[in-house]
Amino acid sequence: MKRIYYLVFISLGLLIGACQEVEKDIAIDINATRLHIEDRLFIDHHGRQVLLNGVNLVNKKPEEGYIGPEGVEEFRSFRKWGFNVIRLGVIWDGLEPEPGVYNEEYLKKIDEQVKWAEDNNLFVFLDMHQDLFSVKFSDGAPEWATLDEGEEHITGAVWSDSYLISSAVQKSWDNFWANKPVSDGMGVQDHYADAVQHLAKRYADNPTVIGFDIMNEPFAGTDAKMFMPVLFSAYAKVVSEKTNEEVSAMDVAKMWENTGNRYEALQLVNDKESFAKVMDAVYELNSVFEKGVLQSFYQKVADAVREVSQDKMLFFNHSYFCNSGVYTALKPFKLSNGEVDRNVVYAAHGYDLLVDTDNLSDSSDDRLELIFERINESGQRMNVPVLIGEWGALGHETPGRTELAHRNLSLFEKYLFNNTYWAYHKGTEQYSYFKYGVIRPFPSEIAGTLLSYKYNIKANSFSCKWQEKAEVKAPTRIYIPVFENVSTNSVKILPESDAYKFVKNDEGKGGYLVIQPQGQEQVREVKFTILPNCEATMD
Repeated sequence: MKRIYYLVFISLGLLIGACQEVEKDIAIDINATRLHIEDRLFIDHHGRQVLLNGVNLVNKKPEEGYIGPEGVEEFRSFRKWGFNVIRLGVIWDGLEPEPGVYNEEYLKKIDEQVKWAEDNNLFVFLDMHQDLFSVKFSDGAPEWATLDEGEEHITGAVWSDSYLISSAVQKSWDNFWANKPVSDGMGVQDHYADAVQHLAKRYADNPTVIGFDIMNEPFAGTDAKMFMPVLFSAYAKVVSEKTNEEVSAMDVAKMWENTGNRYEALQLVNDKESFAKVMDAVYELNSVFEKGVLQSFYQKVADAVREVSQDKMLFFNHSYFCNSGVYTALKPFKLSNGEVDRNVVYAAHGYDLLVDTDNLSDSSDDRLELIFERINESGQRMNVPVLIGEWGALGHETPGRTELAHRNLSLFEKYLFNNTYWAYHKGTEQYSYFKYGVIRPFPSEIAGTLLSYKYNIKANSFSCKWQEKAEVKAPTRIYIPVFENVSTNSVKILPESDAYKFVKNDEGKGGYLVIQPQGQEQVREVKFTILPNCEATMD
């Protein structure tokens, strides 16, 4: 049916080019577009708000030197697909293979990726990535920095379960938070701070690298053993109240041991009220970790970076447990003079508890709403920009994943979140959720302040509203994946204006709807009809 609709759309002569000239894209000099933060927004040198929209690019394989097969062609595609930022992974094991010794060959390969990003008008923030703390268990810290004291490593039904059941992983985290000395007598955490500072020095004058994501999903260590019994008890109480049947924490723990039973368990906390009660049960425990050793660690790394760079943004992630709806208790960092460092970004991650399972497509809308609602509230409390550093993890071609992408993105539209999708690997572009979900129309630069936007797939419509600023002379740009899917007869701009054009990318089938500002303070709006991307999205 969609294909028939698409052919009818063409036959009606409503295509781009029928009444508007399609121009070739004009390259932007990224060296002149250093971003800064004003009032929780990313602002370019023209004074426009920039909505960051991109992907993660992280290689976790030591046998590949932590650099993937993605090359310059992929970076060209990122631009073609409308992305303007990359969360680029840096693995500590690759960066500092021996205490105090930095791997110049690895850094040169990162330099190369940064240059590809610059050539394609993509900003980069470098992500100090880890999973299960160490290369011994997954990726992250080198073995010399993994102080597990010979504890046993245990795996579970899902890879991330090891955070909760592996004493080796937990002990490594404990010793990291305690800054226990490594073989050279220097604290392991101090080594980490120096490693981030080394990156900051290297890219201090590179405008493509806008900042550093200090640590991916920090974890509490052995203290986390207290979290799960509290969560299971809270869950048991909620379910007992809803079903009038006695359910114990032990019953829940047994259900959690395999992903099929886990899915069944989560069906009973699909509503926001029930799920909130479960997540809120561990807030106090988690806040002790976040307000204590995590906040102190973040401040230490921030101090190290600020010694060599004042203008680089510091992206910070909440703790592991906040990924699924626990409020964060973190605060922004402070400068050496005691003032709050406003050049920081809350780079939250948001995943339903079904992530990494076969049932991911059945993620609860209410649970997702709670997760991102709380992230939004936390960003407001801290008075910092919010960028969803990871979301999705949609995997392979699986039914329901495209719809799940749209469900996530509708919440990002609601809260005007910046985002980087987890994750791109060579070949991800073949999957429907990526072609018809992650790649989507959105306002890339706004000649003022973005007020709202909505890509309504069911209604085949796009709308965007912004407060235009009189002093901003550069245009608003709306990314459109496929020009052929837009009805030019449907384009309506308020206040009315014919000062707009469709500017084609160097490659690909889409580009930008470019709307010239009118030089006065006013609310502006654009609406147009747009078909789903259909078969035309990818070359």
